[in-house]
Amino acid sequence: MADIVSLGAEFPGVEETAPAQYDLFTGEAKPLPIVVDKTPEDDLVVSKEITLVRSGDAAQIILSGFGLFLSKKSDRLIVRKGKELIYEFPFFRLSEVTVASRGITLSSDLIMELCARGIHINFLQGNGRPFAKLTSPMLSATIQARREQFRALDDERGAEFSRVVVKGKLRNQRKLLLYFGKYMKKADPDRYPALEEKIKVLEASENKVKKLKGKTVEQIRSELLGLEGSSSRVYWEGVQEIITSKVEFMGRVHRGATDKVNSMLNYGYGILYSQVWGAVVCAGLEPFAGFLHVDRPGKPSLVLDLVEEFRQPVVDRSVISYVNLGENVKMDGGLLDADTRRNLSQKIINRLESRETYQGKKYQIRSIIQIQARNLAAFLRGERAYKPFSFKW
Repeated sequence: MADIVSLGAEFPGVEETAPAQYDLFTGEAKPLPIVVDKTPEDDLVVSKEITLVRSGDAAQIILSGFGLFLSKKSDRLIVRKGKELIYEFPFFRLSEVTVASRGITLSSDLIMELCARGIHINFLQGNGRPFAKLTSPMLSATIQARREQFRALDDERGAEFSRVVVKGKLRNQRKLLLYFGKYMKKADPDRYPALEEKIKVLEASENKVKKLKGKTVEQIRSELLGLEGSSSRVYWEGVQEIITSKVEFMGRVHRGATDKVNSMLNYGYGILYSQVWGAVVCAGLEPFAGFLHVDRPGKPSLVLDLVEEFRQPVVDRSVISYVNLGENVKMDGGLLDADTRRNLSQKIINRLESRETYQGKKYQIRSIIQIQARNLAAFLRGERAYKPFSFKW
């Protein structure tokens, strides 16, 4: 085998080639695998199909490319396309693996290794909706919290948690409008009064939630959902006021959205669901037994409950900023195109890695999600009160 030296940089107009070697038997150039052996200082686009997003001392790898094959080789995750080995990633540098498109294959040896190391594997549809998450069952080998979780469905704990969830969501919706409103007040003062009215409505709704009384969640669920629904309509009208000069947004659409803003929101929520789901499992709780959200086959109700207090500080803030900064958003077949999905994923994960004040200290939001799941488990065991996460604006 003889080395090939890339010549593109020396000859104008010639595209630089990847490192490769000649096969003396076939006469063909074969690419050398690229070893990504250190955590990037910033987010790193390895290729159009692979992105590394910094996560503390490690990185999350996001894969989105038909035909990729992931397997294990010694202490590394390796990526092949066809017969060619193209990338290698040391396991100790990885915190999560996210498979964000169809046509990607993982070996069973790799899955076993990732689970043994506590590295979660997330699977997302093209619209960002999670359809699977792989973790080791040994990470949550406890039953006490689950037993109390089921008992709480029929006592005051379920009612209290549901009330707190809605109150926390309304507070974060109000704070997010205040956060962007302070810029609108300077840049477009004529439109600010309309936003201010919506902020007042959300504050009044939050006070109404505090006054709801009931011994079980069944007794107050309909009223809670009614207040949550009416307040959400007001909130999204406020978001419309904030972004109307940048992009067309006619209101919130949950499923089957084809417009840019709703598609970005749905994709971002999919990433957030994966984070919360992992936190719920690691806290020893049952993802499918929620309180505010009713049980349905295939519906992770508790995950949806806990997601509520993180929608605004993680996803909504990232999407609104994305739009307001005028960043490029493209659609392809009714879905966000690959570049937009990659860029938005990076922003959502960066937001998860950002620090917020929580219980008097600074934590990454990713860590706060895990702490909140554990606080919920402790609340259900009768060890402490549960308070929703509220971000500073």
